[in-house]
Amino acid sequence: MTSRVCVIIPTVDNSIELAVVLDGLSNQTFREIDVAVVGPDGDQGRKVTEDRGFRYIDDKGSRNRADACNVAIEETESELVFFTDDDVIVPRDWVEKLERWFKRPEVSGVGGPNFAPVDESNIWQKSIDVAFCNKFLTAGTNYGRRSEGTLEEVEQLPGVNSAYRREVLEEVGGFDLGAIGAEDVMLDHRIRLLGHRLWSDGTATMWHRRRGVARVRKQIRNYGLVRTLAGKRYPRLWGWSHILVSAFPVLVCFSLATCIWGCLNGGLAWPSFWDISTETVPLGVERASVHQLPTLAVLFNIIAWSGAILGPSPNKSPVTIFLSSIVSLILLWDYGIGINKARISIATGSPNSQIDDRDRS
Repeated sequence: MTSRVCVIIPTVDNSIELAVVLDGLSNQTFREIDVAVVGPDGDQGRKVTEDRGFRYIDDKGSRNRADACNVAIEETESELVFFTDDDVIVPRDWVEKLERWFKRPEVSGVGGPNFAPVDESNIWQKSIDVAFCNKFLTAGTNYGRRSEGTLEEVEQLPGVNSAYRREVLEEVGGFDLGAIGAEDVMLDHRIRLLGHRLWSDGTATMWHRRRGVARVRKQIRNYGLVRTLAGKRYPRLWGWSHILVSAFPVLVCFSLATCIWGCLNGGLAWPSFWDISTETVPLGVERASVHQLPTLAVLFNIIAWSGAILGPSPNKSPVTIFLSSIVSLILLWDYGIGINKARISIATGSPNSQIDDRDRS
């Protein structure tokens, strides 16, 4: 008999955290579910999965999440297909909260927000979560989006907390083959192009562990790159926000260079720097060059702190809000670098300009 729900979890060399995920799925309030973990044949995750009575699927040498998920879709049967990752903490009612919406015919897919677990995160992981959920500065992420009402129509679902009708996944042909990233973005785009509608339930939270600053920086830089490559394949995915973020590293470098030039050319000379009265001391290009950097820094922090306060992260505190501005600065820099790296690859015709790793030399 075909189950109502199948939860697919791609994994690679993360058996300890995978065990926590599977234990959470074993204790769901909605019982009519299958669980399929997909990963390398020799991965330790196989034993963890099979010890708990779940199915482990060989990913057939897949080099990315998209291909692994496609293998699992082909080898499972269910009316609905749920996706999450191997580093989450699953609430007991997660499946129940998402499954209920498929009684509505207009719901082709539904997801929810994801936040860092409050009790298990250190101060920097909490600050990263607050930065990810910033209302104004999200560094290109969709992690902390929370719908205003119980159900709200959206353009994209987070891959770590999403569910779809199987017939819709089959209609679009699953994830883009070989996608090295942004596979969930492209999938949702193609689903919506066919006229299907996606929704978000603000109450269906998934607790998703944040990594350290170094790993998150690498993650965001790669996201900027693959998001740009996805925009090359599907031009409608490219928007004004990506243009602004791509300009961020250029603006920072220009502002810093201008300030240094102003300092070297007398902009710091007493009393011209300290006396802000232009009636006494003319502002001048040099002095203006020095003043613009701290002025932009103050404006950035005001925007960052305001966005953090208004964001939905449950990890907000005076300390994490303060630190989140530093995190936002770093992540916007890295996201912009990723975008510009992809632009250079596209402009030069580099083989690395393909979102599909099967096209790479």
